Amino acid sequence: MTHPNRDNPPFSFPVKVGHVSVNPIEIKLSADERERTALARDWDIVGVNELSAVLQVNRWKKDGVRIRGKVSGVVVQSCIVTLEPVETVIDADIDQLFIPEGSKLLRLPANDMGELVLDPDGPDLPEVFSGDTIDAGAIVAEFAALALDPYPRKPGVAFESYIESTEADDPKPSHFAALKNWKKD
Repeated sequence: MTHPNRDNPPFSFPVKVGHVSVNPIEIKLSADERERTALARDWDIVGVNELSAVLQVNRWKKDGVRIRGKVSGVVVQSCIVTLEPVETVIDADIDQLFIPEGSKLLRLPANDMGELVLDPDGPDLPEVFSGDTIDAGAIVAEFAALALDPYPRKPGVAFESYIESTEADDPKPSHFAALKNWKKD
């Protein structure tokens, strides 16, 4: 996932890869008022009341970096039925690998036919980074954005004027019914 404003993300915490060791270091991040306002604007929601993360960053297979942790927060979205504000709690886990451009770890295993086989239930593929910095704040923002409810709804609210039709109300026409009105010339 890439941020639309990659040069100046609204929530940023650069981590120098050269300073990362095999032993995990713990990083605690919390978005301030300005960052929460910018994130709400980027995500097109009413507001971000809280956003924080506790991460562990360590080396992975010599030149890679692994970031694990938990993102938590509270956001305010508009209800899809009433458009009233709805608070949503964010609670997402992060477990992401990063490898530098040109790394041997970039080679992905293929089957006998040369096709790349991915396990949809398996771990995500590593992200590629360039330079000597990984932005942990942007990663937290991405995982928080993925945890947003795409259809927030106030508890107990339903579409009252919406009636869904059933097969009894709307039966499928027979294949031959389409030919009924067809006339030969």
